Amino acid sequence: MNFNILISESANRFLYSLETRMRVRLKEGMRNLKEDPFRGRPGADIKKLASSRDPPFYRLRVGDFRVVYAIEGKDVKITTIIHRSKGYKWLE
Repeated sequence: MNFNILISESANRFLYSLETRMRVRLKEGMRNLKEDPFRGRPGADIKKLASSRDPPFYRLRVGDFRVVYAIEGKDVKITTIIHRSKGYKWLE
């Protein structure tokens, strides 16, 4: 089952503000979500985030960056891309 990847305007703006090498790594990581956005595996360090949100948030780790997304049906909705130093306090 393949999933559709949808990226928010703000996440896309942030993605294109990064240097090319990092942008390519993030895009490759996001492509991996098409196969299975629920489980981590080599090349896709995925974790379900603790929150009471429905649907829940997940994060994909790519180097020092985190791709935060939710899954709705067959859509993976990428809401935010953040540097790891920013943390997840905005979730609270």
